[in-house]
Amino acid sequence: MDLSEYFPIFDKLTADEQDQLRRLSMRRTVPSGTLLHNGDKDCMGLLLLRSGQLRAYLTSDEGREVTLYRLFERDICLFSASCIMNSIQFDITITAEKETEFWIIPPDVFKKLMETSAPMANYVSQIMGTRFTDVMWLIEQIMWKSFDKRLAGFLLEESAIEGTKVLKITHDIIAGHMGTAREVVTRMLRYFQAEGMVKLSRGVVEIMDEEMLEELSGK
Repeated sequence: MDLSEYFPIFDKLTADEQDQLRRLSMRRTVPSGTLLHNGDKDCMGLLLLRSGQLRAYLTSDEGREVTLYRLFERDICLFSASCIMNSIQFDITITAEKETEFWIIPPDVFKKLMETSAPMANYVSQIMGTRFTDVMWLIEQIMWKSFDKRLAGFLLEESAIEGTKVLKITHDIIAGHMGTAREVVTRMLRYFQAEGMVKLSRGVVEIMDEEMLEELSGK
């Protein structure tokens, strides 16, 4: 499929701007686990996802991670072009959680569009607002919601994303998403298992009682 079918405001750009995007954007496919952006050390440009899944997260000085948000088909990855946005003052890491195919809009092309295209500038502002909302929601969850409720919500979200109740995910990975220690995750999952909500095996968390998890999470 052509880039025009995935770029949300393509039809609002001028013919010259559309032609520039088509000519200068690069298509790329990366395997799961690929590091795409590492704070201010990288500036790939704007990423437009055709398929797959990306994870944006922060890492503390101690090496602890917390997921800010994820990106899926047709999403725009804005922070991979953070080098041309002076308002971005924190380092976000972006990795591929699954094999991902995307277009790269180079930084200079993106910058020119931001300067000359009102629809593009407005769209980027909308994305910034959405990401800010995502981060504020995360902060509220961490500050005001107990870990058992957050973990229940995370397992339900994973199940919805993967389309299965059998989640092939380690305690380490869950801890990385949630910004906590593996031991904390393991202890809570064992409690969930004792209550009949999940079944644990090596590298797998199987949801056994979705209703109990939903009630616990407050969904």
